[in-house]
Amino acid sequence: MTKPLREPLGLKIYRTVSRAGAPVASFALKQRLKAGKEDAERIGERRGVAGRARPEGALVWIHGASVGESLSVIPLVERLQADRPDYNFLVTTGTVTSARLMEERLPPGAFHQFIPLDHPDYVEAFLDHWRPDAALFVESEFWPNLILAARRRATFMALVNGRVSPRSYEDWKRQPNAIKFILSSFDLIIAQDPQNADRLSTLSARSIETYGNLKYAAPPLPGDEAALENLARDIGDRRRWLAASTHPGEEEPVLKAATILKKEFPDLLTIVTPRHPGRGEEVAELCREQGLSCALRSKDEPIAPDTDVYIADTLGELGLFYRLCDISFVGGSLVDKGGHNPLEPARLGAAILHGPHVFNFDDTYREMRRTGGAALTRNEREIASAARRLFADNKTRRTMTEAARQMAAAGAERILGEVCNRIEPALPVETPH
Repeated sequence: MTKPLREPLGLKIYRTVSRAGAPVASFALKQRLKAGKEDAERIGERRGVAGRARPEGALVWIHGASVGESLSVIPLVERLQADRPDYNFLVTTGTVTSARLMEERLPPGAFHQFIPLDHPDYVEAFLDHWRPDAALFVESEFWPNLILAARRRATFMALVNGRVSPRSYEDWKRQPNAIKFILSSFDLIIAQDPQNADRLSTLSARSIETYGNLKYAAPPLPGDEAALENLARDIGDRRRWLAASTHPGEEEPVLKAATILKKEFPDLLTIVTPRHPGRGEEVAELCREQGLSCALRSKDEPIAPDTDVYIADTLGELGLFYRLCDISFVGGSLVDKGGHNPLEPARLGAAILHGPHVFNFDDTYREMRRTGGAALTRNEREIASAARRLFADNKTRRTMTEAARQMAAAGAERILGEVCNRIEPALPVETPH
């Protein structure tokens, strides 16, 4: 019989220090609220104060940190709900944008709450109220107080679509006993790809399963039809392309590529959606430095005939701009952020360009390039060259777009089925509450 692991001293210290840090946690929430990163009407949920009553019956709690994770939760909830219609489903996230999406898109019988900060009192209040029978964590949020407290309450816990970035992997390897103890809380761990399976296997000292990335099964990003019609009318028949979810250090080469492209396509409109909308003015200043006229969506500035760059610095509208553009450069990939999800533009009909730093979706990008749905671009010259080819050759662009779309669709049903087949039999049979 395997000897139970003892909680490492470092984790005990963390838990003690975090309990004493209530004033720090409260101050952090206030600062986030001032920065627009919290919902003032629901700030109590971040302290573990529930925003609604717990429904009667068994409850499955699913946590996904932000937009990408939460979108992949939706088909998971729908499939589990079909198998267990008597269960309630609580979905938690930590960002305002993901909360809005969940409120709009979760099916009946499922509901959203904000995840509490990792303070012992907040976590205990959250768990005391919700009393989850099973807990599913999606991807990579390893908050010690939350996970260890949940383990004491839930009958079954799983890490689904597990991921550990190379940087986090190196950090955790310096705390091997802590991460091994945290991961031992999970009855089941399913990684999103072989690379992450290897990392999680090393950190947990156990065998890890993988069936593919659950994000293949996520629904398309939403897009308001009226807003889409208005934008399409304002842009007219101008050529347009999108630089999506960009980070500092990426807008400069994108704008330089736009300057190169305008020499051949004078009517070109470049659309930039910064990953963090609060950077809109910063991107606008970069445009002015390069002699490009720009308009900011956050200020309701119109797209005029002489607008070179439209800065879409708003929350929750990325799906709108993926629908609007046939060519999308996916950010987080020219700088060392690991790349953002290429399946989002693939589902919405975009030919995909990306930079070299795509470790978050390494297998996905590799397979997408292999099937002709994406192209690697390392700098402004390569971005401009790839976009020029796609603008000039409609057949190549349509072929590339269809290859990306087919790849996104192919794995969805298979992966979702495999994951749910492993989770569903392990859920508690009884409804004790």
